[in-house]
Amino acid sequence: MIFETHAHYDDEKFNNDRDLLISGLLSGIISGIINVSSSIDSVKTSIALAEKYDRVYAAAGVHPSDIDGLNEESFVWLKRQCSHPKVVAVGEIGLDYYWEKEDDVRKNQREWFLRQIKLAEEENLPVIIHSRDAAEHTMEIMKEASARHVPGVIHCYSYSLEAAKEFIKMGYYIGVGGVVTFKNAKKLKETVAGIPLEKILLETDAPYMAPEPYRGTRNHSGNLPYVVDAIAGLKGVTREEVEMVTERNARELFKKAF
Repeated sequence: MIFETHAHYDDEKFNNDRDLLISGLLSGIISGIINVSSSIDSVKTSIALAEKYDRVYAAAGVHPSDIDGLNEESFVWLKRQCSHPKVVAVGEIGLDYYWEKEDDVRKNQREWFLRQIKLAEEENLPVIIHSRDAAEHTMEIMKEASARHVPGVIHCYSYSLEAAKEFIKMGYYIGVGGVVTFKNAKKLKETVAGIPLEKILLETDAPYMAPEPYRGTRNHSGNLPYVVDAIAGLKGVTREEVEMVTERNARELFKKAF
């Protein structure tokens, strides 16, 4: 069985077959799903999905590209959602400098990132971290979070093996999805080969990042066996070991889900 630690089934791309798809996944190879929020609105829809399905859970947080929806009032509301019994993490939160080049916008991202990490600390929840083209500032902030014993995962990992080892030293997991199957994903393949299996989590980022041979199509958790096989090949272990260890990793990080 495979535990899916990062999907977005509230996305409109699933509007036509969402219930059929999720029911099929949970009756098949998927033992559980964390539906991860990216905005205030998606916190609501993620929690609604978690309330509908026994083995679907929610992460509540605001992505750096959606922080326009955060203010003092909405942040108080977000904090209340974290006490929901099926909210198992704060996420996805972090920094995205790929789209945002202006210093004041990046500064605002960092401020809300820090506040949401503090929220996770107060609510005793792990964090799910989005970081794109922001390695240095992410590393600085996560060192501070680690010192305050806030656990978490670096989602859709895209940096170097050396940086991954630093995150792991701080106690963080590395999220690995469909990109590991891409022929040109040399950095991620090197990272997966060079870090302990005990620090890897399986994720899809559905509906995005579908693995080979479905690259470019709508992704879903049923594609995770392709990710499992790629990791198994890079680590020189069996598919069964990858499934077993990564589910155990998910149990250790997302304690409210188990």
